[in-house]
This record gives sequence, C-alpha cells and structure tokens, in this order.
Amino acid sequence: MLPGYALRTLLQGLTLSLLGPVCQAASLGLTVAVVPLESDGGQTVQAHFSAIVPLPCPSLNGLCARGEDCEVYNTSLPFNGTRPGPGWCIRQWRKKVPSNYRGTISLGSNTFYVSLKAAPTVREDTGTLNRPAFAALPPPLRAGVNCPRDFPLSVRDLDGDKVQCRFARAELGECVDCAGHPFIQLEKEKCTLTFTGKAPAGQYFIYLMVEDRNHAPAGRPVSTSSPLSAVPLHLSVTVEGSGVGCGQEPAVAQDTPAGDTRLTVLPYLQVKFNVNFMSRVESVLEIAVVGPPNLFRVGFRTVGPLATMTLAWVRAQNNLAQLLPICFAVNTQSMQSEPRCVWLYQREMAALPPGTELTCGKTKMVLLLPITSFQNVNLTELQLNSPTCPISHNNTHLTASISLDGCGTQTVHTGSELVYVNTLQSVQSSSVVVRKPSLILPLACRIPGVQAKGPVYRLNIPTETEVFGPVAFSIQLYLPGEGPFGNFTRAPRLLDTRTRVRRDAEPPLQSANGSMEAGSRIQMLYLTVMSNCSIGRAEMVVSNCIESETEDFANYNTIIHQGCLSSSAAAEVVIAHPACKVYQLDLSQRTTASMMYVRCRVNLCITTLPSTKCPDLCSDSFTPRALVGNLYTETYTVSSAPISLLASTSATSPVPTAATTRASTSAQPATANGKVLCIFFFLP
Repeated sequence: MLPGYALRTLLQGLTLSLLGPVCQAASLGLTVAVVPLESDGGQTVQAHFSAIVPLPCPSLNGLCARGEDCEVYNTSLPFNGTRPGPGWCIRQWRKKVPSNYRGTISLGSNTFYVSLKAAPTVREDTGTLNRPAFAALPPPLRAGVNCPRDFPLSVRDLDGDKVQCRFARAELGECVDCAGHPFIQLEKEKCTLTFTGKAPAGQYFIYLMVEDRNHAPAGRPVSTSSPLSAVPLHLSVTVEGSGVGCGQEPAVAQDTPAGDTRLTVLPYLQVKFNVNFMSRVESVLEIAVVGPPNLFRVGFRTVGPLATMTLAWVRAQNNLAQLLPICFAVNTQSMQSEPRCVWLYQREMAALPPGTELTCGKTKMVLLLPITSFQNVNLTELQLNSPTCPISHNNTHLTASISLDGCGTQTVHTGSELVYVNTLQSVQSSSVVVRKPSLILPLACRIPGVQAKGPVYRLNIPTETEVFGPVAFSIQLYLPGEGPFGNFTRAPRLLDTRTRVRRDAEPPLQSANGSMEAGSRIQMLYLTVMSNCSIGRAEMVVSNCIESETEDFANYNTIIHQGCLSSSAAAEVVIAHPACKVYQLDLSQRTTASMMYVRCRVNLCITTLPSTKCPDLCSDSFTPRALVGNLYTETYTVSSAPISLLASTSATSPVPTAATTRASTSAQPATANGKVLCIFFFLP
C-alpha cells in the first residue's frame, strides 16, 4: 500500500498527464481482454493487457512479482511504429487479478490507471459464467485539423451479447480526471468515435468502458438492461496540421479482409492474409499493426501508390485469450487510413479419447485412434488434407500412415520448433444439409530447433542480386539530342499518360547542335533514369520524382507522383529500352533559378509471364492483383548532382552544355539506421 503522500503525488501526476494536448501521454492506448477462471467461480480472472507507449520502449521489469500467476510476452517480433512522433511500441502481458480490479500500472516512466468490472455472473441461457466483451486496440489514431472523421471501434462478445461503448466516469472509479473533449463524440450502440475536426493540433486521450448486455425482453430497449461487465479501452487521437485536403486518406484496397472478419485457427495451424492500401496523395511510410505476440509481418513494400504486407500467425501452445484481434492502419507523412481489425478465434478442442496415439517418425506420422467414442461419426467420410492418402479402420481403431512430405502435410514454425501439421476431418460428399456429428482432429509432429537442421528444412529464396544481378541506378540530364538516348530526344515522340498513346512533340526549343550564348537560360532538358540491368525483360518503374533549387529539397516541385506525371511541363519520351525512362522537362517558364536538383524513387520489375508487362502505376486498373506474378527490387532513392540552368562554353564548367549536360550518381537505396537495405520480396 502506498503512503498517503505518495498516493496523492501519483494522482496529481496522472491528473497533469490527462489534462490536454500539451502534456506528455502516459499511454497512447490500452485494452484488457478478461477471461474468468472457473476454478474459483469467476472470483478471479486472467487479464490480458496490451498497452501502447511512446518511445523509447520501456522494459517489462516489475510487472510480475515472484510467485505471481503472471507472464510477460517478450517477443522477437515487437510491434512498433513511427507515427505519431517520436514513435511508439506495444507492451503485452497476462496477470491473474480479482474480477473487480483497479490498479495503477507503471511501464518505465509511463504510468496509467486501469479499472475493470467482471464480477462473476452465471448466465440464465447457458448456466455458465458470463464472458466479458473483447475490445480491439487500434494503432494510435491520427486526424487533421478541421477534418472531421469517424473511427469505428471493433468489439466482439463470445456469448453473443449486445456490446456497447461509453465514456469512462471518474465518479465510478473508472479513470482519473477523465473529462471529455467537446470535439470527440461517441455513438454508443455502434461503438464509433467521431472527431468533429474542431480541435487545435495536439494529442488527446480518450477513456472508454466496453460493456456487454443481455438481449432485452420484447418491448424493453437494450440500453435499459444492466451491463454484465465492463472492460477498459484507452485511445489517443493526435491532431495534426496539414496542407493535404480532407477526405484524401489512404484507402483499403482489394484482397484485404473486411473489418471484423473472424478467422478460425486450429492448433498448430497457420492463418495468413494480405493487407493492401492505396494512397494517391502521399507516399506510405508504414503499415502500423497491433496484434497478438509472435504475429509475423513480412513483405512490406510500396510500389507507387500501393502499400502491401503479409500477416501470419501460427497457433502454438499458448496462454492467450480465445479471441485475438489484429488491427492495422497505414500512415503517411500527414494522414492515416481508417483502422481495420480482424479477429483470430482459437477454436476449443475436445479432449481426445483414451488410447489415442500419434507416433512421429523421420518421414511419417502414424495415427492410432479408438473409434468407440465416435459411434455417430461416419468413418467413410473421414479424410486427411489430401483425399488420396488412405485411412483404414476396423471395429475398434482407425489407423493412418501420414507422410511428412505428402498427404497435404504442411510445415509451420513456432518459435524455434518446426511443426508438421495435418488434419483428419469429416468431409460430407452430399449436398444435402444434414444434422449429424462431424470430426475435426488436428495432428502435429513437433521437431525441436536443435534437430531442424540441414537442407531439408531450409527455405531457399532467390536474392535480388540472383534475379536482377548487382543493381545500380543513375539520374542524368541532357540537352536535346545528347546522351545515350539522343536519337530519341532529337525529334521526340511523347507518351500521353492520360490515354497512353504516342504523340509528336513540339519542335525542341533548343538544339544540341545549335549555338547558345554563354549565360543564357537552358529551355529544355531530358531527365534520364537508367539502370545497369542487362536482363531483357526487366522494366524500369519510376514512382516519384521531385526537383528543387536546393540540395536539401526543403522546397520542391513534383515531376512524377505515384507513377503519374504531375506537371504539364513534363512528358515521357517513347524509347526502345524498357529498363530506362526518359522525360522531357520544359524549363521555359523558369526565370530566376540557376540551379536544379532531381531526386527519384525507382524499382525494377520482371513479369513471370513473358507475354505480359509490368502494371502501369498511373492506371486506374492498378490494383494489388496487378502485382501478382511480378518480381520487384527494393525501392531505391537516387539523386542527381547539381544541374546549372545557365549555358556555358567551357568544357570544364558545370553548366550543362552539349559536352557537359549529364550529371549522374550511383543509386542510393532506402536506408534505416544508416545501413543500406537491399531486400527482394516475392509476392505470394
């Protein structure tokens, strides 16, 4: 018990942290999944905490005392994000607490107050303990000044009860000084937050309670029934000023699961899905994800307006809740997509009958299953993942010899273990719906990590270098008729990006062979983006190009945005080299600037089908499916040397005359922490 003075000091600190946007947040988000324990009639619960805290990420030391029923999740796959700044991370742990619990929790310098109400209630409809509702925790929410938007929250209840949300109330001991904000509204029935847009830039904290209520008798509104339980959901909304207009946030693209989708996961099986977003206004910086421990997040990449990532989770032995939410959203420099959540349902499995044996060998697993407990199951309808693998049975036992590299056996990784998985299940051949028992029996052979060695367990994925060779890019600028594509720029044919047809360009404003007075302004240059790839089917993909008068690009003009030409003074030149791009830049309207710098983001692409071409980023038909079957390099950022826009007659002058127009640099890939990243991904 804290002394009175210490407690008063702690509460004052909490009060200051919750007053408004000028204060440092104690928590950017928190949820608690509550599971009543039947061993003591629900007097205690397993509370599964997930908290979002600002960087630097605190340790989990001190959360569990010696001898406590408590577990912290130190995962090799931590959840973190960069927006809002300075960034955030997730901390997760499980702890046995009283069913009605109030407590102050500290994570490093972050302190927050938690209240949950889950006093045991035996349900009249099932005779079992009531199970509180589950509330999904989205990544930290972001919004723009004067830009109203809705944030639908994702909630679920295993008992099928009606779930409602309300603001936490200090007088009920649910929060500390949690006065509401006039610009944050809540639709209780649908659990939808609304930001009116009428708030200055800053960070605001929202404290909710999520309640489950019995379905009301006929004639009585649900809202009048007493809540069975209430669990906390803490959120933050960071309001930012931006020059981007309202309603232009990144959008979820096809092949992404619908919001609130429930995916059933059997023991030792893997659930996997892709999340895809389209952002036409700003480039995607990250796909922020909050989910269960050991959720794999692989293959994040951006190609033009598309951002994609693959999420996968393997159900190994765990002490997690039965319902596990996965929430994700895209962050750009100044915007965030609508958060979306998917739920993983760990299906409960009945105990196997005595005498069941599964023997794991080096090449196969052998199942021996007593059938006396499955009198009403049609044994002729049982099959493994592959129906071609035989199953035999007599009057007492069912037997199956299951190959580890056949019979539909799958391999998954859980931590350091390699697991071979198959499933014995009823498959009814008749199209008529009948009410009869069915069997689903997951089978798994676990290989410890120390044994899982050698080529048989290795996944051999070609590297970028193996597919494309050593990759290098360069940006060069030439006068008309100069450079390696001078034959194409002397009398250029331009590609109209709106109709994708060729058209003749206007006569060049200047000729490489014509004379230019020293100090006069250059009227036309050709931006050439080149790669060193010698593979005939490799295609250059230019997603973004900007130009600036200064090397730091503090102020810039956009030439190409998300694969589309953004300036009427630029046009693409038709050339016969797919691994290079040439763009005509009309500089006749420039009257003051004497220097120019150019920076572009590029990829190389190869289609797996020789008869197809890589997708056009600027086309309305560009979708995640358009990327299936194509191979891409990592996205590279490449910059030019300074380009003088004043003509010179000196061969050593930096002014781009016929002899000294080009300015090139080797490609610079995107970096993280000063290390070069050069990673190649396959699309699934």
